[in-house]
Amino acid sequence: MFNVNDLLTIAQNEINYVNVGETFLLKELFKGYEWNRIKISDRLLLGTLFLNYANTNADKIIALKKTSSNQQKYKRI
Repeated sequence: MFNVNDLLTIAQNEINYVNVGETFLLKELFKGYEWNRIKISDRLLLGTLFLNYANTNADKIIALKKTSSNQQKYKRI
């Protein structure tokens, strides 16, 4: 299985497949079974790292409001 840094790199690469103007959740950058195989503690850490990535790369993606289930939404710009 991948470590959290590997998962962050995968998510960063998958952003290239998201259309400009499209909103997405972090988990949508992974296949369903891949996301489900990630330990919950690693998912939380990955979410923090990805949010930090979004905040430092505001020319590529921006963080939007959270969903009702407390998941961070992002938008490709």
